Amino acid sequence: MAEDTMGAIEKNLNQVRERIERAAAKAGRDPRGIKLIAVTKTVAIERIQEAIAAGAMIFGENYIQEARHKIEEIDNPGVQWHFIGHLQTNKANYAVRLFDLIHSVDSIHVAWELDKRAAAAGKVVECLIEVSLFQEGSKFGISKERVPELTHEMAGLKNISLKGFMTMPPYSDDPEEARPYFIALRRLKEEMERDGTPLSELSMGMSTDLEVAIEEGATIVRVGRAIFGERRA
Repeated sequence: MAEDTMGAIEKNLNQVRERIERAAAKAGRDPRGIKLIAVTKTVAIERIQEAIAAGAMIFGENYIQEARHKIEEIDNPGVQWHFIGHLQTNKANYAVRLFDLIHSVDSIHVAWELDKRAAAAGKVVECLIEVSLFQEGSKFGISKERVPELTHEMAGLKNISLKGFMTMPPYSDDPEEARPYFIALRRLKEEMERDGTPLSELSMGMSTDLEVAIEEGATIVRVGRAIFGERRA
C-alpha cells in the first residue's frame, strides 16, 4: 500500500516499528525479540480493528470490563490480549479467562487467587510481577526489596508461569530520566536468574521512552499514544 493511502493508525504503527528496529540495531539486538503491545485503553473497537488490519497482534488493556467487551466483540483467535492495569483479587477469574499475559501481579494474594482460578479453568496463566522502583507517587507494584520473596513464591505455583517483570517509571518528557529504572529492573531480573529462577520477559518502555527501554533490555514495549493518538477522557 502506498504511503499516501495509509490510514493514520497504520502510519503510526509503521513509525513505531521503525523506532523499535533502530533502537534494537543500536543495542545490537534482534528486533524480533521485542514484542509491541498496542495499548487500547479507551480506544474504540473500530480503531482496534484498523490496527489489526495494519498488522498489530498484541493489545494491552487496563480495565477488565472494558477489555471483556472488546475481546468478545472482536473475537479474533489470532490476537493476543495482555492485562496491564492494576489487578484486584476479585477480578482474577476474569483475568485468567480473558488474557494471554498478566503484567501486573504485585502481591502473593493476587498470585494465589490467579493460581486457584487457573487451576479451576484447567490452564496455566502467564504472569509478570509489577515492580515499583520509586517511593513517592507509586500506587501499584511491589517494592524491589520484596521481589525475591514473591518471585520464589510464584515460581512454586503450579498454575502460574512466571515470565518476568514489568515496571512503569515516573512520567517525564525526557526519556533519559527513565533509564535508571530500566537498568534497575534488568539487574533485578538478572539477580533472580542467578538465584535459579529462569525469566524471559521485561515489560518496560512506552511511547516516549521505548528506545531507552530497548537499549536496557526490554522484551515488551507498551505503546498507546504513539499509535492511537492522545487518549480521550
